[in-house]
Amino acid sequence: MITAVISRGAGPLAEGRLEELLRSPLIRKVIVLDAGGGSPLPPRCEALAVSDPASGPTWNALLAKVATRYLLHVSPGDVRPDPRAPGRLFDTAEATGAGMVYADYAEIRGGNILEHPVNDYQTGSIRDGFDFGPVMLISTVAARRALRKYGAIPPCRWAGWYDLRLKLSTDRALFHLPERLSVVAEAAGAGADGTGQGDKTVGDRFGTGQGDRFEICPPQFAYVDPGNRAFQEEMEAAATAHLRRIGAWLAPVFRDVLPSNNPFPVEASVVIPVRNRARTVADAVKSAFAQRTDFPFNVIVVDNHSTDGTTAILADLASRHPALKHIVPTRMDLSIGGCWNEAIFSKACGRYAVQLDSDDLYQGDDVLQRLIDLLRRGNCALVVGAYTIVDGNLREIPPGLIDHREWTDVNGRNNALRINGLGAPRAFNTAILRRNGFPNVGYGEDYAATLRLSREYRIGRIYDSLYLCRRWEGNTDAALSIEQANRHDAYKDRLRTIEIRARRKLNGVRGWRS
Repeated sequence: MITAVISRGAGPLAEGRLEELLRSPLIRKVIVLDAGGGSPLPPRCEALAVSDPASGPTWNALLAKVATRYLLHVSPGDVRPDPRAPGRLFDTAEATGAGMVYADYAEIRGGNILEHPVNDYQTGSIRDGFDFGPVMLISTVAARRALRKYGAIPPCRWAGWYDLRLKLSTDRALFHLPERLSVVAEAAGAGADGTGQGDKTVGDRFGTGQGDRFEICPPQFAYVDPGNRAFQEEMEAAATAHLRRIGAWLAPVFRDVLPSNNPFPVEASVVIPVRNRARTVADAVKSAFAQRTDFPFNVIVVDNHSTDGTTAILADLASRHPALKHIVPTRMDLSIGGCWNEAIFSKACGRYAVQLDSDDLYQGDDVLQRLIDLLRRGNCALVVGAYTIVDGNLREIPPGLIDHREWTDVNGRNNALRINGLGAPRAFNTAILRRNGFPNVGYGEDYAATLRLSREYRIGRIYDSLYLCRRWEGNTDAALSIEQANRHDAYKDRLRTIEIRARRKLNGVRGWRS
């Protein structure tokens, strides 16, 4: 019923792993993906010479070669499938008719077993870094049918698997079995940092050669590393083809930004949501007031009931700066998005609302002027700049500049559904932003707002560094547990699901997707 596929990887392939797989009565044989020169293989194993395990030619060759109903893919590294894993995955695939079944796993770290659950797949799970775990059972019948219907996998180097699973997911479910069916030793690398984030998982799991490159910076920033540009172009092409296929691709036609008839007290407001940032908030406020502009602006700080002295610091600053509007919400249930809503719906908010996080700084005194100038002349509802990653002492750290030069007017808002963010700082047209506001969440609120705006309006970009973004232990995404990272990823996938449905509806596509 099953052909197992495993990559030889960088190190020797232990025969014991092959023997363990072959003990399952469901597995007919094992195909070892090999760049050549490997040691001889035991009976019922054969080598398939490939240069890139995740490439289009590799996956096209595999699907042409496999003669069984299912293909069991085991990731490179020291992955130990549960002896019952083939049977559990097979029974689930047969019962559900899924195009693929994947499962949770565990990691061995320092002699301890760390559970590593993964997320359910949904329509919006189109990011190329989705973590399927190290063992996946793929229906060869469903995969071949998808390729007949939607075309063969293109001759890409890295995006072969990504293209296949997007095509497979178009008509068939990718089913998550929430059981631990494998264990990964520490040296395996894939996901060993516990973040469950982004491209690092893809690179390491499929042996694309991207893994080492991704180690130079946190995985959530891998997609903007210039060294990964060719990789990202392949991924963008596959994602764009998928959005076209399901009717969710948007052509570069945008609504005009019409002048608002509402009066505003100032031209711009710098918005700073804050809770317990006594260490950094004064610096943020001072960097805002250091801006030189040809228009009046104020600074709105929404102080979410701080308990560490932040409130006293802001009260002192407000006593010396009349343009500082210190708001303490009456509600006690606000997250970052809710604090943004307090600011943009207040009477103090200007015609444009500009982001400044409480632990970050504007880079130079012309940032506000440049952002507002582009909003004024660019016929866009939102402008996004570039930023530089620094440590707590404002020293630049890898990856340094985050400029999102992959963005284009033609395809930016489509590719935005694949990546995890659009950048910073962000400057909004307040009248348009007020139509939907922000979700009251502490993670992804900015992504939700920018995706929603990009559905209808042009987004302007500035690629120079305008902003210093501190990476330190106080960040909201610092030192996340696997469960927290999964919740964050699942939330952004849900935002993408909402957006894909809305874009299909906008394009006149009938029917719902899961």
